[in-house]
Amino acid sequence: MSFVVLAIMGLNIRGIKHSSLAVNILTIGKLTPLLLFILIGLPYMSWGALRPEAVPGMNQIATSALLLIFAFGGYEVIPVPAGEAKDPRTAVPFAMITTIIIVAIVMTLAQMVAIGTLPGLAQSRTPLADAAALFMGASGALLLTVGASISMAGNNVGAAISGSRSLFALAEQRDVPRIFGRIHSRFHTPDVAIVFTCLSTLVLAVTGSFATLAPVSAVARLVIYAGTCAAVLALRRKGKAPFTIPGGAAVPAIALAVCIVILYGARADQLEAGLKALAAGAILYLMARAGR
Repeated sequence: MSFVVLAIMGLNIRGIKHSSLAVNILTIGKLTPLLLFILIGLPYMSWGALRPEAVPGMNQIATSALLLIFAFGGYEVIPVPAGEAKDPRTAVPFAMITTIIIVAIVMTLAQMVAIGTLPGLAQSRTPLADAAALFMGASGALLLTVGASISMAGNNVGAAISGSRSLFALAEQRDVPRIFGRIHSRFHTPDVAIVFTCLSTLVLAVTGSFATLAPVSAVARLVIYAGTCAAVLALRRKGKAPFTIPGGAAVPAIALAVCIVILYGARADQLEAGLKALAAGAILYLMARAGR
């Protein structure tokens, strides 16, 4: 684990071109097993298994949606490295919308195949691999396991890019200590922000677990989503933006309400962990204010 995080750190320091190439390669590597799982598994599905035994309550829906935020999230970091893109005005909206559509289709179909082929899915710790073993054999289970490892590596590379660039942007605005805005003399990358982001990730990975960190990540994302939706409502009063979508203020207003409902489904310990993360960010902000 430590080697992987440190390798990602070195890759990011060398430049966005190397990091983006790694993300593209890893994305292909993780999508290929999922697509094979979906295409081969669809004929083996029991469609009746998709019917819910009972209508879930609002609290159950909110709790499940919190985990789905982690599974479907990630599109929000696409604009973060936009400053290093050739044509961000065109590329960023296209990439965000395309990502949401592709992820929704792939994740939904993979979930359908897993539910329709694996009895007792809720009791499985590796549902995709276990489902693949039923209709693809041991090689299928191995393929999905390798795909999961590639997916985690790709997610970490992308998180290192977006996290470090967000920290760098905050330093540029003097919202965190200016040391995070330092640029490497040779590679012209925010090396201090990259090192801090990767080492913080390593500490969390060593001291926590996926079951605890995934909901915390979802809570943190929801707070950002809610803040973004509220900001859109405020910015719309200042005039037309360069990029708008149909629906006017109704879209961010509905999205803000959804964020609040999903946060309602979070457990107290998950909210507490999310607040601790926000407190850590607040400390950096106060340090920057004190140093001005």
